[in-house]
Amino acid sequence: MHLKKIEKRLFGTNGVRGIAGTEMTPGLALKIGLALGTMRQGTIAVGRDTRTSGPALVSALKAGLLAAGCDVVDCGILPTPALQFLVRRHFDAGAVVTASHNPPEYNGIKVVEPDGTEMGDEESVALEKHIFEDTSRIVSWERTGRERSAPALVEEYVDAVVRAFPPCIGEGMPVVADPGCGAAAATTPEILNRLGCRVYSLNCQMDGTFPARPPEPSAQGLLPLADLVKTTGASFGVAHDGDADRAVFVDEKGHFIEENVEFGLIADHVCQGRKGVIVTPVSTSRIIEVIGKRNGCRVVYTPVGSIYVARTMISLAAQGIPVVFGGEGNGGLIFPGHQLCRDGGMTAATMVSLLAHKGESLSSLVNAMPHFALIKDKFREKDPQALVARLVDHYSGENLDLTDGIRINRGDSWALVRPSGTEPLVRVMVESESGERAEQFYKEIMSLIQR
Repeated sequence: MHLKKIEKRLFGTNGVRGIAGTEMTPGLALKIGLALGTMRQGTIAVGRDTRTSGPALVSALKAGLLAAGCDVVDCGILPTPALQFLVRRHFDAGAVVTASHNPPEYNGIKVVEPDGTEMGDEESVALEKHIFEDTSRIVSWERTGRERSAPALVEEYVDAVVRAFPPCIGEGMPVVADPGCGAAAATTPEILNRLGCRVYSLNCQMDGTFPARPPEPSAQGLLPLADLVKTTGASFGVAHDGDADRAVFVDEKGHFIEENVEFGLIADHVCQGRKGVIVTPVSTSRIIEVIGKRNGCRVVYTPVGSIYVARTMISLAAQGIPVVFGGEGNGGLIFPGHQLCRDGGMTAATMVSLLAHKGESLSSLVNAMPHFALIKDKFREKDPQALVARLVDHYSGENLDLTDGIRINRGDSWALVRPSGTEPLVRVMVESESGERAEQFYKEIMSLIQR
Protein backbone atom coordinates (compact mmCIF):
# COMPACT_ATOMS: atom_id res chain seq x y z
CA MET A 1 0.00 0.00 0.00
CA HIS A 2 1.49 3.38 -0.92
CA LEU A 3 0.48 6.87 -1.92
CA LYS A 4 0.75 7.98 -5.53
CA LYS A 5 2.68 11.07 -6.51
CA ILE A 6 0.73 13.92 -8.12
CA GLU A 7 2.64 16.13 -10.53
CA LYS A 8 3.03 19.70 -9.30
CA ARG A 9 4.29 22.83 -11.04
CA LEU A 10 6.15 24.54 -8.20
CA PHE A 11 6.38 22.12 -5.31
CA GLY A 12 8.85 19.25 -5.47
CA THR A 13 9.54 16.39 -3.07
CA ASN A 14 10.06 18.81 -0.18
CA GLY A 15 8.51 22.20 -0.88
CA VAL A 16 9.43 24.89 -3.39
CA ARG A 17 13.12 25.41 -4.16
CA GLY A 18 15.25 27.39 -6.54
CA ILE A 19 18.18 29.79 -6.84
CA ALA A 20 17.48 32.82 -4.67
CA GLY A 21 16.82 36.00 -6.62
CA THR A 22 16.05 34.24 -9.90
CA GLU A 23 13.73 31.26 -9.30
CA MET A 24 13.06 31.72 -5.58
CA THR A 25 12.15 35.40 -5.31
CA PRO A 26 10.44 37.59 -2.69
CA GLY A 27 7.60 37.95 -5.20
CA LEU A 28 7.04 34.21 -5.22
CA ALA A 29 7.33 34.05 -1.42
CA LEU A 30 4.67 36.75 -1.16
CA LYS A 31 2.34 34.75 -3.41
CA ILE A 32 2.93 31.58 -1.38
CA GLY A 33 2.13 33.49 1.79
CA LEU A 34 -1.09 34.87 0.28
CA ALA A 35 -2.12 31.42 -0.97
CA LEU A 36 -1.32 29.70 2.32
CA GLY A 37 -3.17 32.41 4.25
CA THR A 38 -6.16 31.94 1.99
CA MET A 39 -6.24 28.19 2.62
CA ARG A 40 -5.29 28.10 6.31
CA GLN A 41 -6.84 30.96 8.24
CA GLY A 42 -5.69 31.50 11.82
CA THR A 43 -2.26 31.84 13.41
CA ILE A 44 0.66 30.72 11.23
CA ALA A 45 4.19 30.00 12.50
CA VAL A 46 7.15 30.87 10.29
CA GLY A 47 10.85 30.17 10.62
CA ARG A 48 13.98 29.87 8.50
CA ASP A 49 17.43 28.39 8.26
CA THR A 50 20.61 30.49 8.13
CA ARG A 51 20.76 31.26 4.39
CA THR A 52 21.61 34.86 3.51
CA SER A 53 18.49 35.16 1.35
CA GLY A 54 16.31 34.05 4.28
CA PRO A 55 15.42 37.46 5.78
CA ALA A 56 14.14 38.85 2.47
CA LEU A 57 12.11 35.75 1.68
CA VAL A 58 10.65 35.31 5.15
CA SER A 59 9.64 38.99 5.19
CA ALA A 60 7.79 38.56 1.91
CA LEU A 61 6.19 35.33 3.11
CA LYS A 62 4.95 37.04 6.26
CA ALA A 63 3.62 39.98 4.24
CA GLY A 64 1.47 37.59 2.22
CA LEU A 65 0.15 35.83 5.31
CA LEU A 66 -0.65 39.10 7.06
CA ALA A 67 -2.36 40.51 3.97
CA ALA A 68 -4.52 37.38 3.81
CA GLY A 69 -5.73 38.08 7.35
CA CYS A 70 -3.58 35.59 9.27
CA ASP A 71 -1.72 36.31 12.47
CA VAL A 72 1.96 35.41 12.20
CA VAL A 73 4.38 34.16 14.86
CA ASP A 74 8.01 34.44 13.74
CA CYS A 75 10.03 31.70 15.45
CA GLY A 76 13.33 32.89 13.97
CA ILE A 77 16.13 30.56 12.93
CA LEU A 78 15.40 26.98 13.94
CA PRO A 79 15.46 23.43 12.50
CA THR A 80 12.55 22.47 10.28
CA PRO A 81 11.51 19.65 12.68
CA ALA A 82 11.45 22.19 15.51
CA LEU A 83 8.99 24.36 13.60
CA GLN A 84 6.93 21.28 12.72
CA PHE A 85 6.82 20.32 16.41
CA LEU A 86 5.66 23.81 17.39
CA VAL A 87 3.00 23.94 14.66
CA ARG A 88 1.49 20.65 15.87
CA ARG A 89 1.37 22.02 19.41
CA HIS A 90 0.24 25.60 18.93
CA PHE A 91 -0.60 26.78 15.41
CA ASP A 92 -3.01 26.45 12.50
CA ALA A 93 -0.22 25.93 9.94
CA GLY A 94 3.39 26.87 9.33
CA ALA A 95 6.02 27.64 6.74
CA VAL A 96 9.80 27.47 6.92
CA VAL A 97 12.15 29.24 4.52
CA THR A 98 14.88 26.71 3.72
CA ALA A 99 16.53 24.83 0.89
CA SER A 100 17.65 22.05 3.23
CA HIS A 101 20.73 20.35 1.70
CA ASN A 102 20.95 22.47 -1.47
CA PRO A 103 23.94 24.79 -2.05
CA PRO A 104 24.01 28.28 -0.44
CA GLU A 105 22.65 30.07 -3.51
CA TYR A 106 19.40 28.11 -3.24
CA ASN A 107 16.45 28.76 -0.99
CA GLY A 108 12.88 27.52 -0.72
CA ILE A 109 9.72 27.21 1.33
CA LYS A 110 8.27 24.17 3.05
CA VAL A 111 4.61 24.42 4.07
CA VAL A 112 3.57 22.69 7.29
CA GLU A 113 0.06 21.41 8.04
CA PRO A 114 -1.60 21.63 11.50
CA ASP A 115 -0.52 18.06 12.33
CA GLY A 116 3.14 19.01 11.81
CA THR A 117 3.59 17.16 8.51
CA GLU A 118 4.54 18.85 5.27
CA MET A 119 1.69 19.77 2.97
CA GLY A 120 0.70 16.83 0.73
CA ASP A 121 0.35 16.73 -3.04
CA GLU A 122 -3.36 17.49 -3.38
CA GLU A 123 -3.24 20.49 -1.07
CA SER A 124 -0.01 21.70 -2.70
CA VAL A 125 -1.74 21.62 -6.10
CA ALA A 126 -4.61 23.64 -4.61
CA LEU A 127 -2.12 26.16 -3.23
CA GLU A 128 -0.40 26.38 -6.62
CA LYS A 129 -3.77 27.03 -8.24
CA HIS A 130 -4.25 30.12 -6.07
CA ILE A 131 -0.82 31.33 -7.19
CA PHE A 132 -1.24 30.73 -10.92
CA GLU A 133 -4.86 31.85 -11.12
CA ASP A 134 -4.39 34.81 -8.76
CA THR A 135 -7.32 33.80 -6.55
CA SER A 136 -5.71 34.44 -3.16
CA ARG A 137 -7.60 36.74 -0.83
CA ILE A 138 -6.36 40.09 0.42
CA VAL A 139 -8.38 41.34 3.38
CA SER A 140 -9.41 44.92 4.12
CA TRP A 141 -7.20 47.11 6.29
CA GLU A 142 -9.06 46.47 9.55
CA ARG A 143 -8.72 42.66 9.17
CA THR A 144 -5.00 42.56 8.40
CA GLY A 145 -3.15 40.06 10.60
CA ARG A 146 -0.80 40.84 13.46
CA GLU A 147 2.78 39.67 13.89
CA ARG A 148 4.80 38.75 16.96
CA SER A 149 8.27 37.35 17.47
CA ALA A 150 8.82 34.17 19.52
CA PRO A 151 12.39 32.85 19.04
CA ALA A 152 12.37 31.25 22.52
CA LEU A 153 9.67 28.76 21.50
CA VAL A 154 12.37 26.48 20.08
CA GLU A 155 13.14 25.50 23.68
CA GLU A 156 9.92 23.46 23.72
CA TYR A 157 11.34 21.30 20.93
CA VAL A 158 14.67 20.80 22.72
CA ASP A 159 12.84 19.89 25.93
CA ALA A 160 10.66 17.33 24.12
CA VAL A 161 13.64 15.56 22.56
CA VAL A 162 15.53 15.42 25.85
CA ARG A 163 12.49 14.17 27.79
CA ALA A 164 12.11 11.24 25.37
CA PHE A 165 15.12 9.56 27.03
CA PRO A 166 16.08 8.63 30.59
CA PRO A 167 17.86 11.46 32.45
CA CYS A 168 21.59 11.76 31.66
CA ILE A 169 21.55 8.66 29.44
CA GLY A 170 24.72 9.88 27.74
CA GLU A 171 26.54 10.68 31.01
CA GLY A 172 30.20 11.39 30.17
CA MET A 173 29.90 10.21 26.54
CA PRO A 174 32.16 12.37 24.33
CA VAL A 175 30.51 13.40 21.06
CA VAL A 176 31.19 15.95 18.31
CA ALA A 177 28.33 17.96 16.79
CA ASP A 178 28.68 19.60 13.35
CA PRO A 179 25.56 21.60 12.38
CA GLY A 180 27.46 22.92 9.35
CA CYS A 181 26.67 26.58 10.22
CA GLY A 182 22.99 25.72 9.78
CA ALA A 183 19.83 25.90 11.85
CA ALA A 184 20.79 23.18 14.38
CA ALA A 185 23.68 25.25 15.76
CA ALA A 186 21.54 26.29 18.73
CA THR A 187 19.71 22.97 19.25
CA THR A 188 21.70 19.76 18.68
CA PRO A 189 24.71 20.68 20.89
CA GLU A 190 22.22 21.68 23.61
CA ILE A 191 20.26 18.42 23.24
CA LEU A 192 23.43 16.33 23.52
CA ASN A 193 24.68 18.38 26.46
CA ARG A 194 21.42 17.93 28.35
CA LEU A 195 21.56 14.17 27.74
CA GLY A 196 24.79 14.22 29.74
CA CYS A 197 27.25 14.06 26.86
CA ARG A 198 30.58 15.88 26.78
CA VAL A 199 30.03 17.89 23.61
CA TYR A 200 32.65 19.20 21.21
CA SER A 201 31.27 21.60 18.60
CA LEU A 202 32.35 22.22 15.04
CA ASN A 203 30.83 24.77 12.62
CA CYS A 204 28.37 25.95 15.26
CA GLN A 205 28.38 29.58 14.17
CA MET A 206 25.26 30.48 12.17
CA ASP A 207 26.46 31.53 8.72
CA GLY A 208 24.28 31.28 5.60
CA THR A 209 27.28 31.31 3.28
CA PHE A 210 28.18 27.87 4.72
CA PRO A 211 31.93 28.65 4.72
CA ALA A 212 33.14 25.40 6.29
CA ARG A 213 31.36 22.78 4.17
CA PRO A 214 28.33 22.45 1.87
CA PRO A 215 24.89 22.07 3.51
CA GLU A 216 24.78 18.51 2.15
CA PRO A 217 26.75 16.41 4.67
CA SER A 218 28.99 14.02 2.70
CA ALA A 219 31.96 11.81 3.52
CA GLN A 220 34.34 14.27 1.85
CA GLY A 221 32.80 17.34 3.47
CA LEU A 222 32.92 15.75 6.92
CA LEU A 223 36.66 15.00 6.96
CA PRO A 224 37.25 17.80 9.53
CA LEU A 225 34.51 16.26 11.70
CA ALA A 226 36.18 12.86 11.38
CA ASP A 227 39.53 14.36 12.40
CA LEU A 228 38.02 16.05 15.47
CA VAL A 229 36.29 12.81 16.51
CA LYS A 230 39.61 10.97 16.43
CA THR A 231 41.49 13.81 18.15
CA THR A 232 39.02 14.08 21.02
CA GLY A 233 38.39 10.35 21.39
CA ALA A 234 34.67 10.91 20.83
CA SER A 235 32.21 8.02 20.60
CA PHE A 236 30.80 9.47 17.38
CA GLY A 237 30.34 12.63 15.36
CA VAL A 238 26.98 13.85 14.06
CA ALA A 239 26.37 16.30 11.22
CA HIS A 240 23.25 17.93 9.82
CA ASP A 241 22.04 19.42 6.56
CA GLY A 242 21.02 23.07 6.44
CA ASP A 243 17.66 22.71 8.20
CA ALA A 244 18.56 19.69 10.37
CA ASP A 245 15.77 17.35 9.36
CA ARG A 246 18.53 14.86 8.62
CA ALA A 247 21.50 13.57 10.62
CA VAL A 248 24.52 11.57 9.47
CA PHE A 249 27.32 10.06 11.52
CA VAL A 250 31.00 9.19 11.64
CA ASP A 251 32.14 6.45 14.01
CA GLU A 252 34.84 6.70 16.69
CA LYS A 253 37.49 5.87 14.07
CA GLY A 254 36.36 8.75 11.85
CA HIS A 255 34.68 6.53 9.25
CA PHE A 256 31.59 7.94 7.53
CA ILE A 257 28.52 5.72 8.08
CA GLU A 258 26.50 5.30 4.89
CA GLU A 259 22.99 6.57 5.56
CA ASN A 260 21.20 3.30 4.78
CA VAL A 261 23.45 1.54 7.31
CA GLU A 262 22.61 4.31 9.80
CA PHE A 263 18.90 3.72 9.12
CA GLY A 264 19.29 -0.03 9.66
CA LEU A 265 21.31 0.41 12.84
CA ILE A 266 18.80 2.79 14.45
CA ALA A 267 15.82 0.75 13.18
CA ASP A 268 17.31 -2.33 14.85
CA HIS A 269 17.50 -0.38 18.13
CA VAL A 270 14.04 1.23 17.88
CA CYS A 271 12.21 -1.90 16.73
CA GLN A 272 13.58 -4.38 19.27
CA GLY A 273 10.71 -6.00 21.09
CA ARG A 274 8.13 -4.24 18.93
CA LYS A 275 6.28 -5.74 15.97
CA GLY A 276 4.69 -3.69 13.22
CA VAL A 277 5.56 -1.81 10.06
CA ILE A 278 8.62 0.16 8.95
CA VAL A 279 7.75 2.68 6.22
CA THR A 280 10.38 3.81 3.72
CA PRO A 281 10.72 4.86 0.04
CA VAL A 282 11.64 2.58 -2.85
CA SER A 283 15.11 4.17 -2.85
CA THR A 284 16.05 2.59 0.48
CA SER A 285 18.48 -0.31 0.79
CA ARG A 286 17.18 -3.82 1.39
CA ILE A 287 19.10 -3.73 4.63
CA ILE A 288 15.84 -2.44 6.14
CA GLU A 289 14.00 -5.59 5.04
CA VAL A 290 16.65 -7.72 6.74
CA ILE A 291 16.52 -5.67 9.94
CA GLY A 292 12.72 -5.61 9.88
CA LYS A 293 12.46 -9.38 9.51
CA ARG A 294 14.95 -9.82 12.34
CA ASN A 295 12.62 -7.85 14.62
CA GLY A 296 9.32 -9.27 13.40
CA CYS A 297 8.50 -6.18 11.33
CA ARG A 298 7.56 -5.82 7.69
CA VAL A 299 8.46 -3.00 5.29
CA VAL A 300 5.97 -0.86 3.37
CA TYR A 301 7.43 1.13 0.44
CA THR A 302 6.42 4.61 -0.76
CA PRO A 303 7.50 7.14 -3.38
CA VAL A 304 10.65 9.06 -2.52
CA GLY A 305 10.02 11.96 -0.15
CA SER A 306 9.43 12.25 3.57
CA ILE A 307 5.86 13.49 3.05
CA TYR A 308 4.90 10.17 1.42
CA VAL A 309 6.51 8.24 4.26
CA ALA A 310 4.73 10.34 6.89
CA ARG A 311 1.33 10.22 5.19
CA THR A 312 1.59 6.45 4.73
CA MET A 313 2.47 6.07 8.40
CA ILE A 314 -0.62 8.11 9.30
CA SER A 315 -2.82 6.07 6.96
CA LEU A 316 -1.60 2.73 8.33
CA ALA A 317 -2.06 3.86 11.93
CA ALA A 318 -5.62 4.98 11.11
CA GLN A 319 -6.29 1.40 9.93
CA GLY A 320 -5.11 0.04 13.28
CA ILE A 321 -1.82 -1.21 11.86
CA PRO A 322 1.07 -0.63 14.30
CA VAL A 323 3.73 1.61 12.75
CA VAL A 324 7.05 1.25 14.53
CA PHE A 325 9.47 3.38 12.52
CA GLY A 326 9.97 5.22 9.25
CA GLY A 327 12.53 7.14 7.29
CA GLU A 328 14.70 7.47 4.23
CA GLY A 329 18.16 6.22 3.35
CA ASN A 330 19.57 9.76 3.47
CA GLY A 331 19.72 10.27 7.24
CA GLY A 332 16.12 11.48 7.47
CA LEU A 333 14.45 9.31 10.12
CA ILE A 334 10.93 9.52 11.55
CA PHE A 335 10.13 8.53 15.14
CA PRO A 336 6.31 8.17 15.31
CA GLY A 337 6.21 8.39 19.10
CA HIS A 338 7.82 11.82 18.85
CA GLN A 339 6.46 13.36 15.65
CA LEU A 340 5.69 12.32 12.08
CA CYS A 341 8.47 14.12 10.27
CA ARG A 342 12.20 13.69 9.74
CA ASP A 343 14.08 14.90 12.79
CA GLY A 344 17.86 15.23 12.88
CA GLY A 345 17.98 16.28 16.52
CA MET A 346 15.97 13.25 17.60
CA THR A 347 18.21 11.02 15.47
CA ALA A 348 21.33 12.38 17.17
CA ALA A 349 19.79 11.78 20.60
CA THR A 350 18.75 8.24 19.64
CA MET A 351 22.34 7.42 18.69
CA VAL A 352 23.37 8.36 22.24
CA SER A 353 20.67 6.05 23.61
CA LEU A 354 21.71 3.24 21.26
CA LEU A 355 25.37 3.34 22.30
CA ALA A 356 24.46 3.65 25.99
CA HIS A 357 22.31 0.51 25.76
CA LYS A 358 24.67 -1.55 23.58
CA GLY A 359 27.87 -0.82 25.46
CA GLU A 360 29.84 -1.37 22.22
CA SER A 361 31.71 0.94 19.89
CA LEU A 362 29.82 2.36 16.93
CA SER A 363 32.30 0.87 14.46
CA SER A 364 31.76 -2.64 15.83
CA LEU A 365 27.98 -2.25 15.58
CA VAL A 366 28.30 -1.06 11.99
CA ASN A 367 30.57 -3.96 11.08
CA ALA A 368 27.94 -6.40 12.39
CA MET A 369 25.25 -5.00 10.08
CA PRO A 370 24.15 -6.85 6.90
CA HIS A 371 26.26 -5.80 3.92
CA PHE A 372 24.98 -4.66 0.54
CA ALA A 373 26.90 -3.00 -2.29
CA LEU A 374 25.19 0.30 -3.16
CA ILE A 375 26.06 2.61 -6.06
CA LYS A 376 24.61 6.14 -6.30
CA ASP A 377 24.88 8.53 -9.22
CA LYS A 378 23.10 11.58 -10.63
CA PHE A 379 23.16 13.54 -13.86
CA ARG A 380 21.32 16.29 -15.71
CA GLU A 381 18.67 15.31 -18.26
CA LYS A 382 16.44 17.57 -20.38
CA ASP A 383 13.42 15.27 -20.27
CA PRO A 384 13.60 12.91 -17.27
CA GLN A 385 10.07 11.56 -17.77
CA ALA A 386 10.82 10.56 -21.36
CA LEU A 387 13.99 8.83 -20.20
CA VAL A 388 12.05 6.83 -17.60
CA ALA A 389 9.44 5.92 -20.23
CA ARG A 390 12.16 4.55 -22.53
CA LEU A 391 13.58 2.46 -19.68
CA VAL A 392 10.11 1.12 -18.82
CA ASP A 393 9.71 0.03 -22.42
CA HIS A 394 13.16 -1.58 -22.52
CA TYR A 395 12.69 -3.50 -19.25
CA SER A 396 9.02 -4.34 -19.75
CA GLY A 397 9.71 -8.07 -19.41
CA GLU A 398 11.29 -7.74 -15.96
CA ASN A 399 9.94 -7.26 -12.42
CA LEU A 400 9.26 -3.52 -12.32
CA ASP A 401 8.08 -1.17 -9.58
CA LEU A 402 6.83 2.15 -10.98
CA THR A 403 6.01 3.74 -7.62
CA ASP A 404 8.57 6.48 -8.32
CA GLY A 405 10.47 6.49 -11.59
CA ILE A 406 11.43 2.91 -12.47
CA ARG A 407 12.80 0.32 -10.10
CA ILE A 408 14.01 -2.91 -11.71
CA ASN A 409 14.06 -5.86 -9.30
CA ARG A 410 16.35 -8.65 -10.41
CA GLY A 411 17.15 -11.46 -7.97
CA ASP A 412 19.26 -10.08 -5.14
CA SER A 413 19.78 -6.83 -7.07
CA TRP A 414 17.71 -3.75 -7.89
CA ALA A 415 18.18 -0.50 -9.76
CA LEU A 416 16.20 2.73 -9.44
CA VAL A 417 16.12 5.59 -11.96
CA ARG A 418 13.99 8.59 -10.99
CA PRO A 419 13.78 12.35 -11.55
CA SER A 420 14.94 14.27 -8.48
CA GLY A 421 12.23 16.15 -6.61
CA THR A 422 14.63 18.78 -5.24
CA GLU A 423 17.13 19.42 -8.08
CA PRO A 424 17.07 19.38 -11.93
CA LEU A 425 18.68 15.96 -11.96
CA VAL A 426 18.01 12.28 -12.55
CA ARG A 427 19.15 9.99 -9.75
CA VAL A 428 20.38 6.42 -10.26
CA MET A 429 20.76 3.83 -7.50
CA VAL A 430 21.89 0.23 -7.89
CA GLU A 431 22.20 -2.30 -5.07
CA SER A 432 23.20 -5.94 -4.84
CA GLU A 433 24.56 -8.42 -2.34
CA SER A 434 27.57 -8.62 -4.67
CA GLY A 435 29.72 -5.61 -5.52
CA GLU A 436 30.50 -7.15 -8.90
CA ARG A 437 26.82 -7.63 -9.78
CA ALA A 438 26.02 -4.11 -8.62
CA GLU A 439 28.75 -2.71 -10.87
CA GLN A 440 27.58 -4.75 -13.87
CA PHE A 441 23.96 -3.67 -13.37
CA TYR A 442 25.02 -0.04 -13.00
CA LYS A 443 27.07 -0.14 -16.22
CA GLU A 444 24.12 -1.74 -18.05
CA ILE A 445 21.75 1.00 -16.88
CA MET A 446 24.14 3.85 -17.67
CA SER A 447 24.92 2.41 -21.09
CA LEU A 448 21.21 2.45 -21.95
CA ILE A 449 20.82 5.99 -20.58
CA GLN A 450 23.77 7.29 -22.57
CA ARG A 451 22.40 5.74 -25.76
